[in-house]
Amino acid sequence: MNVLGLVPIALLGGVLGLDVVSFPQAMISRPLVAATLGGALTGAPASGLLIGASLELIALETLPFGASRYPEWGSASVVGGAIFAASGEVHAGALTVAILAALTATWFGGWTMVKLRQLNAVWASRHRSGLEAGARGTVISLQLMGMTADLVRGALLSALAFALFAPLSAYVVARWTTDDRFSRAFVVATAASVAGGAAWKLFHSTAGARWLFLGGLAIGLFLLFVR
Repeated sequence: MNVLGLVPIALLGGVLGLDVVSFPQAMISRPLVAATLGGALTGAPASGLLIGASLELIALETLPFGASRYPEWGSASVVGGAIFAASGEVHAGALTVAILAALTATWFGGWTMVKLRQLNAVWASRHRSGLEAGARGTVISLQLMGMTADLVRGALLSALAFALFAPLSAYVVARWTTDDRFSRAFVVATAASVAGGAAWKLFHSTAGARWLFLGGLAIGLFLLFVR
């Protein structure tokens, strides 16, 4: 893919990376949505939805709050969805390799968010007098600077990750020898185990959570059956 081809992925990754923390926090950065949109950019939204569902199960373990470091799923899911859609889900190992690429991007994305917070702290310290005085212009300026920096962070992360992992994934998939059934089974089993662990912790900390989960599962299975 040429440089111009990276622009849509960079823009989408920037917007969805911004949604993770800064604005508008509308859940469009969840892997299920982000990977589907990433797949749509490369012409296969169904493939993006498939890898998005797998990433969503893994992302259930993440609790993004406070000043803790956590994976950045928005931009990384765009990259994973685009890579899987571009490689073609009929190729053995395509899902496994795309998942690994997305998980690597989530780790690096979490690191970039920590660096962005440190940069925000530096900017805030430089405008301490205005903040202490409650100056409206200072507050708005810092907010806009922080959100712009987060948008640029997500865009650069998406572009660089896709530029790096897309050709690497194509190289690995072309030489993949493990049967596709085992490859996908490994991904599904891993994602389901992570999601199961997250749900187990939720069941023991939130009243009525297990019954809501079982009710939703029953409804989902019923809708699947009537189809």
